[in-house]
Amino acid sequence: MDIRSQIAMVFHLDKCIGCHTCSVACKNIWTDRKGAEYMWWNNVETKPGTGYPTRWEDQEVYKGGWEKHGDGIRPRGNRNKVITLKNITYNPDMPVMEDYYEPWTYKYSELFEAPQGDDQPTARPISLVTGEPLEVKAGPNWDDDLGGSQDYARQDINLDALSPAEREAMFELERLTFMYLPRICNHCLNPTCVASCPSGAMYKRGEDGVVLINQERCRGWRMCVTACPYKKTYYNWSTGKSEKCVLCYPRLEAGMAPACFHTCVGRIRYLGVMLYDADRIQAVASCDESELIERHLDIYLDPFDPEVIRQARANGIADSTLEAARKSPVYKFVKQWGIALPLHAEFRTLPNLFYVPPLLPTMGKVGDQLYDTTTESFWGGIERSRLPLQYLASLFAAGDVKRVEGVLKKMMAVKVHRRQVTVGDLPAAEVERALAEAGVDGEVADAIFRLTTLALNEERFVIPAAHREEAAEMLESTDDRKGSAGFGLGQKPARGL
Repeated sequence: MDIRSQIAMVFHLDKCIGCHTCSVACKNIWTDRKGAEYMWWNNVETKPGTGYPTRWEDQEVYKGGWEKHGDGIRPRGNRNKVITLKNITYNPDMPVMEDYYEPWTYKYSELFEAPQGDDQPTARPISLVTGEPLEVKAGPNWDDDLGGSQDYARQDINLDALSPAEREAMFELERLTFMYLPRICNHCLNPTCVASCPSGAMYKRGEDGVVLINQERCRGWRMCVTACPYKKTYYNWSTGKSEKCVLCYPRLEAGMAPACFHTCVGRIRYLGVMLYDADRIQAVASCDESELIERHLDIYLDPFDPEVIRQARANGIADSTLEAARKSPVYKFVKQWGIALPLHAEFRTLPNLFYVPPLLPTMGKVGDQLYDTTTESFWGGIERSRLPLQYLASLFAAGDVKRVEGVLKKMMAVKVHRRQVTVGDLPAAEVERALAEAGVDGEVADAIFRLTTLALNEERFVIPAAHREEAAEMLESTDDRKGSAGFGLGQKPARGL
């Protein structure tokens, strides 16, 4: 058993208001420079929609992620060394600028230097890449709130899971609805981008699993751009290097949450440590698609298990990290409560960013001019959700509708229970039946409610000690056991430890 620690995340989509504060915070810190104008390491998409870059989920076009090959897997785009060498100077499966958007600014000199006249002067848009005038046709959030549905929302590849009638019903005025989907790099357990990099510039940090790019080794071959099925690796056209989300690791090492987490208005984001068995990655990633979700979740280990703790310590994981794993909000959402699911598990990268699916508007109904709020209408509302379960299952459960339905029933049971606690207008028997049917009790429902709505930042972001601090802690514990042997008591470790 090869136990390692991983920084993992949960986004609670019921709380996202689509304000893009997270995107702006990330942009101002990391990608506000030449060559990175079009990069949005954090972006918020409206679903249904094609996303950013356009139709990034269509791996028949972009060839990202892994595909099953015999008893194992292989990168979909770079299946062998011959294909990699053939495409190393020209990569046909990579998104082009039009799939993102051509970044622009405005020629403000035309405002300041325009001669006096009867007409209001205007500043023409010019490309930040070429400096030439251009006609703006797209932007990073061009399809916000179903804007341009014919070109964006109706082209969502996840709608293929629905029948033609169901697809059309989604866009009827009385049923029209959407959700927000914030996205960052998933810092996967089995990242295709790392496996596909010919220069070995991409790597996964051993202490926390953050996936990074060594800028000195990167040669700009952009195989990582194709390989990432979530399209969260970008090419800087000015420096000739690839770049990606670094999960604000300088902030993490200082005990602070990443910028997009810290600035989130809806407080939808949670961050914590998960322990996993690295020996099982290949077997999990190679399993049948019907087993992917279950086996992916099973790879994460119980931080309270004495045997797991013993093996983790033997593998060099510090006690501070183990304590952070026991307090991790991500562990609660993913493992204890089972209400957070990975995005597109069928890509087989084993992502470490999980989503609580949106419950959408309250599932009540009107009959005889009365608003029915009984538990029967709640359960019926889930099945009649304006955003079909098949669509959510395509996003979060590799097509498993029952799994998504189970998550939504748990969330609805929490609502029913809390309504009974605060208002008390539902029959107690119905509330008990709702909790039993969802597989939760009142104590669990209260815990979910608290972490979802009342938790402070200290509970939402449980960040372990930085790597140097872990090394110092491990050496200090060694000194305690060995006395004067090895490092002397109180002696600081060398910088490289």
